[in-house]
Amino acid sequence: MITTRRRAALRAATALVTAGALIGSLAACAASGGTPAPAESIPAEGVDDGSTLTLWTRAPMERQAKLLVEAYNESHENQVELTVVPNDDYVAKVGAAAGSGGLPDLFAADIVYVPNWVQQGLFTDISAQIDGLDYKDSINKGHLSAGTYDGSEHVLPFVLDLSMLMWNKELFAEAGLDPEAAPETLAEFADAAKAIQDLGKDGVSGTSAGLNCGGCLVFTWFPTIWASGDQVMNPEGTESLLAGDTAQEVYSTWRDLYDSGAVAPGSADETGATWVAGFQEGNVGIMPYPATLLSSLEFDAGVAGLPGVDSGVSTFVGGDGIGISKDSALSAQAWNFLAWMMSEDAQVQVLAKDGNAVSRSDLANNEYSAEDPRLVTINEVAAEGDTPVALHFQQAFNAPGSPWLTLVRNAVIEGADTVEADNEEISAVLGQ
Repeated sequence: MITTRRRAALRAATALVTAGALIGSLAACAASGGTPAPAESIPAEGVDDGSTLTLWTRAPMERQAKLLVEAYNESHENQVELTVVPNDDYVAKVGAAAGSGGLPDLFAADIVYVPNWVQQGLFTDISAQIDGLDYKDSINKGHLSAGTYDGSEHVLPFVLDLSMLMWNKELFAEAGLDPEAAPETLAEFADAAKAIQDLGKDGVSGTSAGLNCGGCLVFTWFPTIWASGDQVMNPEGTESLLAGDTAQEVYSTWRDLYDSGAVAPGSADETGATWVAGFQEGNVGIMPYPATLLSSLEFDAGVAGLPGVDSGVSTFVGGDGIGISKDSALSAQAWNFLAWMMSEDAQVQVLAKDGNAVSRSDLANNEYSAEDPRLVTINEVAAEGDTPVALHFQQAFNAPGSPWLTLVRNAVIEGADTVEADNEEISAVLGQ
């Protein structure tokens, strides 16, 4: 049975890959076209004058948001009032508020929505303030890139979630594998999964995947392509590059794992609700897995970046970005919160202390992560990861029945030779 702790972690993982379906309605009701004017008058540290700020976040980030808000409120004259919104309601709430001029001072957004909301003008341009941070070069580049439009920056990382390769050390040892050695290539990953499958243990599978979950698949498969030195889209996010040799190697590897029975039963129908359950229960040997759920595991797990076809490691840098809304009359005070949030005090003494990844590479090896080398690995791999940016990312990849999901299911489950045609369908959506 899944314990209460595991159910909570499972809901968090589900929220990570579940997206709303209201981007189109948001576009219709956004109050402004284009980005707001830059907040040029904001002081470097912002203003801490006892103002009351409002902040919205979606439910999957509630724990981290509460920790940050409580720590800020205890140490500042400004006070932040936090509103936590159910994940499935968040897009609609932001859309309605954007149309009526009622956005909060600060709001966070799933990183896949950030480009759309930035282009619609929902966030204030804070380029000057970000450029003034002396540690700017160490801030996670994926989140900064997602919030950049026409050369202007609008968001900072709020909470990071990363896809990492994790394995059950006990099962590795039983299969004659070195439990302390991470697979360094895609082929070595597949060999490890097969070795665990060959144990023939009742209810135990070599690996697992959400083969009916587009969000799960981008989160776990894109990093192998990046680690191999290739890209999944063109720089503009308008063309899919998922029919190249590296991508084809990913599909054929998983096709072989699927055909050999090394992929957990039910993976073909997995829509994201329980995609990590088997690993959490100790019944899957090795799989790409969310870094935020490491603390939920009740067994010793190895952790590494997701390997490329021949070498390299990478990760999908997911989670949420945060910025100052177009409707805030307290931009200077809101920046005071953001500047503090990125400080060493907040990143280490609030986020890292709670076992979370930090958003600055210069703080990767801190006093808390040093207690668990796996956390150092997670923080360091974050700097090697990427965040894909595309206006129509949701429709092309995450949505039920997306052309990306069609490509994967045709290639892996059906074994059809349709990758080129399916890739063109992805490009058609991206290029709308």
